[in-house]
Amino acid sequence: MRFLVTVLIIALTFSQSVFAKTDEPKVYAQGAVLMDFKTGRVLWQKNMDEELPMASTTKIMTAILALESGKLEDVTVASSRAASAPQVKMGIKKGEKHRLYDLLYPLMLMSANDAAIVIAEHIGGSVEGFAEMMNEKAKEIGALNTEFVTPNGLDEGNHHSTAYDMALIARYALNNSDFVDIINTPEITIPLKNSDEKSYTFNNKNRLLKEYEGAIGVKTGFTGKAGNCFVGAAERNGMELISVVLASGWGNAGKERKWSDTKNILDYGFENYKITKIIGEGTNTGKVTVLKSKEGFVNTEIAESGFACVTEEELTGIKTVVNLKKSVEAPVKINDVLGTASVYTQNGELLFETDIMASENIERHDLNSCIKKTINLWLNCDFKYILN
Repeated sequence: MRFLVTVLIIALTFSQSVFAKTDEPKVYAQGAVLMDFKTGRVLWQKNMDEELPMASTTKIMTAILALESGKLEDVTVASSRAASAPQVKMGIKKGEKHRLYDLLYPLMLMSANDAAIVIAEHIGGSVEGFAEMMNEKAKEIGALNTEFVTPNGLDEGNHHSTAYDMALIARYALNNSDFVDIINTPEITIPLKNSDEKSYTFNNKNRLLKEYEGAIGVKTGFTGKAGNCFVGAAERNGMELISVVLASGWGNAGKERKWSDTKNILDYGFENYKITKIIGEGTNTGKVTVLKSKEGFVNTEIAESGFACVTEEELTGIKTVVNLKKSVEAPVKINDVLGTASVYTQNGELLFETDIMASENIERHDLNSCIKKTINLWLNCDFKYILN
């Protein structure tokens, strides 16, 4: 049996930063989302679950599978299918050899379609086999409304995702330090494995890195079907945000709108939200009955401080629901988990959960334990004998 205790404020620490307030961002994209990297909380969205083609933002998933393949030092050999890939491409020739890891730079910096095919064929055995791996990984991440058909995002079949799914995929990728290093590389030259003379130089095409304070990445995209797309990320004052825009437009206007859409979304996030400590480690959360103990109860406390990305208005309505076990049987050890604390916004959105643990040790106290204690004391006694 368990019981619920609703605590409106057990310990609420407000950020001292001043919250700026801005209106909803002006966004042309058909699908868009703003997500807090740390918690995965959606801070703003526009048709975030609408299924749309996502063009070369697809390559984020291609990079994930390559980085997790265990084959980064393998030498790849380009097929005729890779060599015949359409622009944008690095210009691989059939039979060219490249270290798999090196191909991640043209893949992510210049969006090379041929590099994507080489990676797919080497890891998945074929483009089709790799697409199956991509879809399995998408489900594992939680991107349930996504279907990958190609490793490069070119229009083919029912290749699609959603703004929300692409944010989930980007969030997963940004936890990989190698991925972050690659997407933030300004320029790199990689050699051809079977030539001492030929090499390729790649420049990062991501304008956000130069035009937006705190920008981290991530990936541009465009096809005739998808329009201009972009998955972005930026960090300021300890808060990292992920933005996604799908179908920001076509032509020159669309090219610019994917950047302005992204900046407007990120600006909205940084100006309206702050990472705030909601509940502190060690906060008292009440008592739990302890059966077969002398004390009869054990004190409990929050195991770990909880932080959330919230607005100033949300702070005033936050509530914490404490869910404790009704009773436990002794012995109880300090730090034993005895419940959870769930923190919600005023409208019922779950922000986070944290464990509640025992604050102290409670020994068992019943007939058997008393007999054992007595015997142990007797066995450990020092006896003195007086000899006459």
